[in-house]
Amino acid sequence: MIQLSENYNKMSRKGIYMSVLLGGLLACNPATEGTHKSRSGKEASEIIGKAEPALANDLMTPEVLYSFGRVGSATLSPDRSRLVYPVTYVSIDQNKTNAELFIMNSDGSDKKQLTITNTQESNPQWIDDGKKIAFLSNETGSSQIWSINPDGGGMTQLSNFKEDIEGFAFSPDGKKVLFIKQVKTAETAADRYPDLPNASGRVVDDLMYKHWDHWVESVPHPFLADITGNKLSNIKDLLEGEPYEAPMAPFGGMEQLAWSPDSKTIAYTSRKKTGKEYSLSTNSDIFLYDVASGQTRNITEGMEGYDTNPQFSPDGTNIAWLSMERDGYESDKNRLYVMKLTTGETTYLTQSFDYNTDAFSWDDNRTLYIVSPVQGTTQLYKVIVSPIEITPVTQGHHDYTSVVVGNGKLFAARQSLSQPTELYAVDIATGEATNLSQENSELLAKLTMGKVEERWIGTTDGKQMLTWVVYPPHFDPAKKYPTLLYCQGGPQSMVSQFWSYRWNLQMMAANGYIVVAPNRRGLPGFGQEWLEQISGDYGGQNMKDYLTAIDALAKEPFVDAARLGCTGASYGGFSVYWLAGNHDGRFKAFLSHAGIFNLEAQYLETEEMWFANWDLGGPYWDTTNATAQRSFANSPHRFVEKWDTPIMITHGELDYRILASQGMMAFNAAQLRGIPSRMLIFPDENHWISKPQNGILFQREFFRWFDQWLKTDRPDEREE
Repeated sequence: MIQLSENYNKMSRKGIYMSVLLGGLLACNPATEGTHKSRSGKEASEIIGKAEPALANDLMTPEVLYSFGRVGSATLSPDRSRLVYPVTYVSIDQNKTNAELFIMNSDGSDKKQLTITNTQESNPQWIDDGKKIAFLSNETGSSQIWSINPDGGGMTQLSNFKEDIEGFAFSPDGKKVLFIKQVKTAETAADRYPDLPNASGRVVDDLMYKHWDHWVESVPHPFLADITGNKLSNIKDLLEGEPYEAPMAPFGGMEQLAWSPDSKTIAYTSRKKTGKEYSLSTNSDIFLYDVASGQTRNITEGMEGYDTNPQFSPDGTNIAWLSMERDGYESDKNRLYVMKLTTGETTYLTQSFDYNTDAFSWDDNRTLYIVSPVQGTTQLYKVIVSPIEITPVTQGHHDYTSVVVGNGKLFAARQSLSQPTELYAVDIATGEATNLSQENSELLAKLTMGKVEERWIGTTDGKQMLTWVVYPPHFDPAKKYPTLLYCQGGPQSMVSQFWSYRWNLQMMAANGYIVVAPNRRGLPGFGQEWLEQISGDYGGQNMKDYLTAIDALAKEPFVDAARLGCTGASYGGFSVYWLAGNHDGRFKAFLSHAGIFNLEAQYLETEEMWFANWDLGGPYWDTTNATAQRSFANSPHRFVEKWDTPIMITHGELDYRILASQGMMAFNAAQLRGIPSRMLIFPDENHWISKPQNGILFQREFFRWFDQWLKTDRPDEREE
């Protein structure tokens, strides 16, 4: 996948971005009353915490966007009475973030801040039958496992490694802990030549020497340790001597590993391949590791695509996981499977359900709840194992991004185009949801968001396409507004009810733009046929879908058809480059971030070759491959002679997915053709933009560019 949707964390992953003066804008205050000291001795008021932005009006600005607390997924206590969760705060002045832990009752009452530190606390989980909470903290300089009492006292360090702990899970019996740590796999120059300790060169003999934003010199491994008092002992690498990832880099975490309820077995995800073989295949498997014997067996051997995210049923007799069918196709349907461990019998639970399963959670031994993208939203569904039955729990214009079950309710993270992530309790019977965390309610109440409209637009091949239209706050239908076409990345990432700190559609609307965001061909949530059409058809039907959407809105009396812009990132950036040479005068300005400009160069510059082979059809030198030849014939760089519209290009130099050279080529082409153009390069950013001040810079330049070309009426008023 070129760009992962920022709403799915699993990685809560994902970049940050977006005008009011900075001075005193993000003053921090403690979330609890009174004066508190951090463990470092700092006053709570000195620590990055909840921001109180000085609002000039009711419109969102980049600085206000960064003031929202970023709520992480919650963990439910063993007695189902309390929730613990992290919240991340941003300081623009300090150019960094700070994550703290919070606890509240499962009905949202009695919310308290557990930690007040100048370090990062994350990944909380209940241990010792709910008497303690374990979490990750980088207080000692590296990320280690700590514990704390639910009242905030007794903070104790449990692990002490030089390397970061990237995730962990205590065994159900509390006697052992499973954790993720990097293991060195590449020989450095200094290893080979001790007399050259400062040599920086890397010797490369195989593919997969880089991945997304880093050089591959180590891989994550699962480790097992006994808990002796407050220390870890008898530490064992489950993949000792194996050069394979478990979980899979760069985005896999503890969701790819699981304990059995009896603490005797560990399930883990791994693609046991390296180098060229790894770069060509998505075939990962689920392995069961016997804690007593150390023996490992592969339970998904013969299943050729991605197999990930195992979870044991509450009684341990079954294991469920996510599975893709075809090797090399990373956007294949994510299917929910379950296996009876005593017999090895497998059942494809979502066979009649034409949508992906993004995440899931067991309730009882025959019931699971899943998170699925459906029709431009992400909803919760109930799945009965036998006989198979799938029923919706929620509906509406929002995205659920995680789910846990307890006391007849679902506890889930939820966001929308108009609201950042909050924690909700969902009534299973009615689907009614209650906002428990309320982290951002006060700030949201001071802002006016633009109306979000669901439109279904007829396509050139007679189908219907869901398009989100976001209107400026205080929209006046008697006025004419400049309008932006938003092109989605992925390319297989749904334009859902996502909240983003980079591509925030409400941020664009607050700056006076109507935003048109079509779910063009190639996106999930509309059935596999719709999703798969894009593979081998870059520059084809999906581009017609883009143009259909903007043409439909341009007919509206409140859209100024003479002031249309187009923007997007990753595959969306490719789309911008392609449309720049094929828009027939529709647009007056373009902006592309981290986009593919030259497909032939991209084929040899990227790292996950399975993606390039599947979506492009194969290498450009295979002249007998009609699909590949059609793909490369539609490379944006082949249409530069038709470029006639101002274009801005942004890119990160640490982007090893789509190299910054792609953006530089596009900018150089525009300059040589005499096209008004601008480039914004980030030497310290990857495919995303994660540093706060870089995010603000991006947003300011974004609107400076489009305002210059779409809001200024006379050419002599525009900046050159």
